[in-house]
Amino acid sequence: MSPSIYKNINVLEAPAYPISEASHYLLVPASTIRWWVTGRYHSGTAKPIIRLPDHNGDGALLSFMNLVEIHVLDAIRRKHKVSLPKVRSAIQFLQEHIPGSKHPLADQQLAAYGANLFMEMYGVLVNVSQHGQIAMRELIQLYLKRIDRNPAGIPIRLYPFTRRDEVEGPRVVVIDPLISFGRPVLVGTGIPTAVLAERFKAGESIEELADDYQRERLEIQEAIRCELYREAA
Repeated sequence: MSPSIYKNINVLEAPAYPISEASHYLLVPASTIRWWVTGRYHSGTAKPIIRLPDHNGDGALLSFMNLVEIHVLDAIRRKHKVSLPKVRSAIQFLQEHIPGSKHPLADQQLAAYGANLFMEMYGVLVNVSQHGQIAMRELIQLYLKRIDRNPAGIPIRLYPFTRRDEVEGPRVVVIDPLISFGRPVLVGTGIPTAVLAERFKAGESIEELADDYQRERLEIQEAIRCELYREAA
């Protein structure tokens, strides 16, 4: 795609990630993401839950803001496998409570008032015990803490989960649309995790890579482990 297409487009909103790549980074099945962003599924079509960027050409490319939305939507779906119609009702609920927001799942108001707003929305999603509500609140908070925002409240960095079953895993990897074309890198560096994994697969040891990049061994190990885990998934 020609760089001229991105003229005057906010980098946070620019179409940049194929569905397969978003799936790879966020540990969410590609078929699930495709359903959320296109509304297409095996027996027909439905209205998309997440709005793709404008100026998208012929492909279904996601923006960084879309990645943040998928990250949060995964939190809603993950614990109780909430049905999609109920998720749609929840999105409508958020739109009513955050009027004018193009990305209610990524909005600052959701981050600021997330616990209360999500508890209200959770009533739209599913009836659960008090224990279930506490678990949901804690899960949502863990997801929201992995999003950095600028002073205006706009998401600017996302720390994806590198361990699918460990929601309190380390924040070693970051997606920043201003670094390495928005591809995952080690936190505090411009070192792509994919490059580390490729060098490791080519035969270089973790110790050699840590020495080359002057990083802690555990950082290198985590970056490699999460890339190889995604390939195997």
